Parts: sequence; structure tokens; C-alpha cells
Amino acid sequence: MIFEELGIFEPILRALKAKNYTEPTPIQAKSIPLILEGNDLLGVAQTGTGKTAAFAIPIIQKIQKLITNGRGRPKIKALIITPTRELAIQIDDNIKGYSKNTDVKHAVIFGGVPQGKQVNQLKQGVHILVATPGRLLDLISQKHINLDAIKIFVLDEADRMLDMGFIHDIKKLLKILPTKRQSLFFSATMPSNIVQLSRTILDNPKRVEVSPESTTAETIKQYLYYTNKNDKKDLLIHILKDQKIKQVLVFSRTKHGADKIARNLKKHKIEAAAIHGDKAQNQRQKALTQFKASQIRVLVATDIAARGIDIDKLQYVINYDIPNIPETYVHRIGRSGRAGEEGVALSLCEPEENVYVRDIEKLIKKKIDVVRDQPYIQTDKPMNASQRKDAEKEKQRKKQEFFANRKKQQGGSSKRAPKAKGTGKKINRRR
Repeated sequence: MIFEELGIFEPILRALKAKNYTEPTPIQAKSIPLILEGNDLLGVAQTGTGKTAAFAIPIIQKIQKLITNGRGRPKIKALIITPTRELAIQIDDNIKGYSKNTDVKHAVIFGGVPQGKQVNQLKQGVHILVATPGRLLDLISQKHINLDAIKIFVLDEADRMLDMGFIHDIKKLLKILPTKRQSLFFSATMPSNIVQLSRTILDNPKRVEVSPESTTAETIKQYLYYTNKNDKKDLLIHILKDQKIKQVLVFSRTKHGADKIARNLKKHKIEAAAIHGDKAQNQRQKALTQFKASQIRVLVATDIAARGIDIDKLQYVINYDIPNIPETYVHRIGRSGRAGEEGVALSLCEPEENVYVRDIEKLIKKKIDVVRDQPYIQTDKPMNASQRKDAEKEKQRKKQEFFANRKKQQGGSSKRAPKAKGTGKKINRRR
């Protein structure tokens, strides 16, 4: 199948040809005709399946037809909600590319940055607005955004939206939106709470489902390092001694872990930065921009922050922590070896993660090559249930001891300034 068979009009086809898009992905082939027909849609698809184009292309086409005879300042006709700033920016970039031969105006808004530029763009008028929930509701409350003219509503990455605690924001938003609209709902998974949410948004929807990726690209070489937990940081330094690895995306399970990895790399004179949900938007964008420009050699990311990262010709990916969900491994290493390019995926496995490797190999139906010629071979044994319980207790004990000692030190070293009589205010000793 080719894009010309999906009912897409010529201005968008020209834009797709400029991007060297020839054949639609399964989610695009199934979704685009249904959306163009005006159906509500329930899409079950992960990031990386091409779903942004699946909803962006028909939205641009439908809006272009709506505004052909329109006059005055553009009003928001389509609203796309997504959980992270990176995804919002990526969606807006894609819309920019697909709509370049049309009159459709678009904008993206997200938190973590001053709102001035975003508000100025909104004042000029837009047809398609991509937004994260918090900033959207904030600007609505300030009367900078009016959603009365909305014709199409998209909720993207719904499961991640709920994981990040946006359910109350979504419910507030649904009360503001016009009831008469076309709604598109996308989620990688469909647990009961997501199913329930979809029922409050969609009206007699068509369902489109794309199976999660279970195979890895043949162009990606996969290698596994069995090591001990305490040796991982040294093993990573050892691997990065290879100067052929000029740009690498490292995955960490936690935000704290990402920061710790980046600090250790910088201590060893390796340019690195971490991105995750606790970083300010300008910090995340700066790190990503520097990484793309090869000013930073290593970018350490959590899975949530990595959504929306799309780097051309990225060759190396390292799993510092093995994911406990096999599909996540497939998605992570798929960041490399894109568009037929060669990629290399390296995974550092501590004893407790051995079971995750077995699950991954079962999913991808192949054994990952083990690197045995390395100085940090795994010697520790995985803990049993009782040992894990004891280890967790010891971890909590040390944590409590640490904070108790810190509180004690702070209390002993800092003296409160006396209060002036009758004022309730502290006396300023400085003159």
C-alpha cells in the first residue's frame, strides 16, 4: 500500500514525498481513512509505530478544508494532549513538516518555561494546538485559550498520562471541551482504568490495534555484559574507553540513577547529561540539543523522558539497567539503527536482572551475544525472596539512619537567631 491510496490530498502527499515517506505503517494505513471519514478512534499502539502521522495527517487535511473559506483570526480547531514536553515538541515538529504546503497554523505549549512566547503565538491565532495538560489548563484559566471552536480532540499516550498523575487534569479538560467533536484516543496498553477513561471520551469508536514490537531490527547488533551491581559504573567507563562510541544514549531505571550515572561519567572527564521528569524544561532541551550536536557524548535518560527523543543516525544505546518489561527493551534499542542504519545495543546485567534477560530473549526469539572478554564478570548470585526482603530492610535502615544523622548534624550546627521582643521577628545580626 502507498499513501496515495489512503485518500490523502496532494499538498500533504508532496510534503510526505519530501520526507521520503512512501509506504504507510500499519497504524497509519488503518487509522487515516477512518479519521478522514469522521469516526472516533481508539488506537492501541506504542510510541515508534508511526501513530503521530496516523492522526496528524488526517487532522491537517480536515482542518485545511474547514478553513478554506474562513476569515479573521484563526481559532483552535484541533487540540492534541500529550504527557511530556518532548513528545509535544516532536508532534508539533511533525505537524510542521506535514502541513508546510497548507494554510494550517499550529503551536505547541508546555510548562517549565516562561509563557510569554507561547501566549504571543496564541494571540496570532492557531488551528492546531499541541499541549501538555498543566500549561493548557493554566492558560485557559488566564483566558488566553478558548476551546469553543474545537472540532477534533486527541488524547495521546493515555496510559502514560495516567501514570504521571494527569487524570484530574484530563477530567477538568473534558468538562470544557465541546460535546460535539471527533475524538481520537491512543494508548500503548489498555488496562481497566484506561478502558473506562476511553468510554468517557469516545462515541461509538472504531478500534485500531497494532501489536507491540516483539522483534528487533536485523541492523542492530546486541551484546550482553553479565556483571555485578557494584561494578556497573566501572564497566560503563571501561566500555566508553572505546573512542568509536562517539554518541550514546544510556537508559536508567530511575531519575536518581540517571543523575548518579551522569555525575560519575563527568568525574571521569566524559561529557554527559541526564534528562528526566524532575529536570526543568530548559535543562532538558539544552541537553538534548547539545547531544544532537555531538557537544555531549553521553545522554542518560529514563524511559519517560526518552519518549519523544528521535535522533538521526544514533548508533549506540546502552541499557545501564535492564528493563523488567521485555517490550521496553525492544523499544529502547530501536532508538539506534533507524532507517536501515547500523546500530549497537549494549546491556549491563546485574544478578537480579538475569531473569529479565531471559524474558527479553523469549520475546525476541533469539539469544543475545554475551561479551566474556571484559574485566567485570558477574560473580555474585541472584538473591532469593528471603534475601531480597532482608536486603530491602537493610536498605531502609540505612536510609533512616542517614536522615536521622543529617537531622542531628543540622540541629547541632545551626543556631536560630533570637526573636525581638513583641515583634515575632528574628533579629538580623548582619549590619
